[in-house]
Amino acid sequence: MERAKIVHPGAGSRAGLGYFPPSEYCVPLRMMRIDPGRRRRLEYVADAIAIFKQKGVIRLDAAEGSAAGRTAKLRNWKIDRNRLGRNIPYFILFSPVIVFFLLFKYLPMGGLIIAFKDYNFVDGVFGSPWVGFGQFETLFSNPQTLRIIRNTFVLSVMNLLIGFPFPIILAILLNEVRKSWFKRSVQTLVYLPHFLSWVIVSGMVVTIFATEGVINGILGHWLGEPFSFLYREGSWLAIFVGSGIWKGAGWGAIIYLAALTSIDPSLYESAGMDGAGKWRQIIHITLPGIAPTIVIMFILSVGSVMEVGFDQVFTLQNSAVFNVSEVISTYTYKIGLKNLQFSLTAAMGLFESLIGLILVLLTNGVARRFGQGLW
Repeated sequence: MERAKIVHPGAGSRAGLGYFPPSEYCVPLRMMRIDPGRRRRLEYVADAIAIFKQKGVIRLDAAEGSAAGRTAKLRNWKIDRNRLGRNIPYFILFSPVIVFFLLFKYLPMGGLIIAFKDYNFVDGVFGSPWVGFGQFETLFSNPQTLRIIRNTFVLSVMNLLIGFPFPIILAILLNEVRKSWFKRSVQTLVYLPHFLSWVIVSGMVVTIFATEGVINGILGHWLGEPFSFLYREGSWLAIFVGSGIWKGAGWGAIIYLAALTSIDPSLYESAGMDGAGKWRQIIHITLPGIAPTIVIMFILSVGSVMEVGFDQVFTLQNSAVFNVSEVISTYTYKIGLKNLQFSLTAAMGLFESLIGLILVLLTNGVARRFGQGLW
């Protein structure tokens, strides 16, 4: 579409047609489906363009590739450079984040090459002999590998399906609290576990659920004998998921509380006047209002579905529940660091990352169909 540009600032005032701010404007010369209410203003603009053209204070962009088109591109480039110059302080502030990701996220990816080699300390990363997909063949020919992948997937899915809704529910409950002192007190209590290491949390869990722990001390009066919570697979899984929720739900609720502040309070007032109770307001206003945030967090959670935290599993693990508690992270520690089989565990880590990437792409593809994709 052909456009007219004001060459220099203040041209409108010198043409006797009023004041234009000192910047460049692009006015379309061809406008379709014009609202009747705006027709008079647009006719005025068209007349102004005609006068500017006669006085030589505007020019018309020619087709791409011509001298005028190249001049326009040069002018746009100069504008972008000026904008870049204004944002230099923000780039400087953001540079430590860029350096961090380059050094600790992207640069270590080069080490994945040892997944296709028989790595040893003597020859180093680049001198070790190539074995191609030999490490992957060794990895997946071992029956223990399939069990480890299964355990990782099961624990991650349990955390995702059971643990993911808890921060949302907690944020909605806190948002409905009207007593500010009570709300601040509860927020402090639910945020605090996030700052405790898994060594401390696991020690508390073991103290509570051990054979001679607090829970068995209470149940002993009714059952007559202690119940081995930490040495039965079913109860261990429940404790694993429950401790993760207790530690992370409060911290995870922060982002949903921030999303709730963007909802217009007048929507709740209108719904209340129409007779909607709290439950209907949550269903029809609150949840749709934070739906984009929920989708984004769900996509990110699916991306880490094959990453079970090493600290939590390692500190709660014992030989009695080894069949359900041995995951990729603990396998990497025992085989890679203790047995020095770096290439084998690098192959396992690469496989884990590829599965996470595929799950993120699939989840985002499904979300995009509903207009809620991450990209």
